[in-house]
Amino acid sequence: MRRADRLFLIIHALRGRRTALPARRLAETLEVSLRTVYRDVADLQASGVPIEGEAGIGYVLRKGSDIPPLMFTAEEIEALVVGTRFVRAFAGGRLNAGAQAALLKIEAVLPPELRERAMRSRIYAPAYASKNGLIDRLHEAIAAQQVLRLDYRDEAGRASLREVEPLCLACWGGVWTLGTWCRLRADFRNFRPDRIATFEATGEVFPDTPERGIGAYLRTAGIDPAAIEG
Repeated sequence: MRRADRLFLIIHALRGRRTALPARRLAETLEVSLRTVYRDVADLQASGVPIEGEAGIGYVLRKGSDIPPLMFTAEEIEALVVGTRFVRAFAGGRLNAGAQAALLKIEAVLPPELRERAMRSRIYAPAYASKNGLIDRLHEAIAAQQVLRLDYRDEAGRASLREVEPLCLACWGGVWTLGTWCRLRADFRNFRPDRIATFEATGEVFPDTPERGIGAYLRTAGIDPAAIEG
């Protein structure tokens, strides 16, 4: 478990308690050592979280200074639930795990009636599995700005070798496209991941330049980059 997750769970465990929560119980719940709990609580106290108590006795949030839960409307929570379903259906495993973890954190601080209402949303997304973690691997290459060498097949099955600078992934109703700067064509090109026979990183890292970076790609497609980022 990441340290940030532990700190969040410690605060959540203390919220609303009237009696001290023993450090040993926290350690058992988080599956960490007592020393780790003591260190985490000390760090939270040093950062201003109003935790009272000490080792051997337990911890509580100072009376009258409980940290308020996140406040969302029913529509906002439903949007998050539906978004998570679409990420699970269409995105790679890494984003799926991240979306699920984020939603669990939000649900942990919601009133039961709001949580139950949002989870009853009837907007669903079908399961869609990308082959061999392909979307995850392309996502990683985009984040690392790795030049890729593609063995690609077009719609007619014709093969070509392309060296590209991957800029983004877009999903169009279950069909993914990889937006790139294609060095062979010296222009922006889109490739369908399901038509990539194989690919490999060349070891070269490309710069995000104004002429052929993501902003220029979006403008070429008639999309305002500011609208996407917002």
